[in-house]
Amino acid sequence: MPIPVTIADDSMMSRKVVRRALPADWDIEITEVTNGKEALEAVEAGKADVLFLDLTMPELDGFGVLSYLNERKTKTIVIVISADIQPEAKKLVDKLGAFRFLHKPLNSEQLSQALTDVGLI
Repeated sequence: MPIPVTIADDSMMSRKVVRRALPADWDIEITEVTNGKEALEAVEAGKADVLFLDLTMPELDGFGVLSYLNERKTKTIVIVISADIQPEAKKLVDKLGAFRFLHKPLNSEQLSQALTDVGLI
């Protein structure tokens, strides 16, 4: 049974980069969303056992998504992929329960390592 995965980023190019970096043999079903509100809808609909999350998005940013998920103690595995490299952002992401913080531009080897570390591949 495929693992439900959501890619949340307002940039179509960034979503495409994440999609291409995913292991080709990984049995997943991908949903793409363009803002934090849609990301939460995907989680609530069971489409995001794994959530690749950008921090800077319209309507609700990645920090808001993480706060919501943290408050509700969801089991969603969140991997943040962001160009925001400020140390405060990383600390807040960690505090809010993200599994890993990967920097843009995304490196497929780092993504594979993160998926291996969490036991998904």
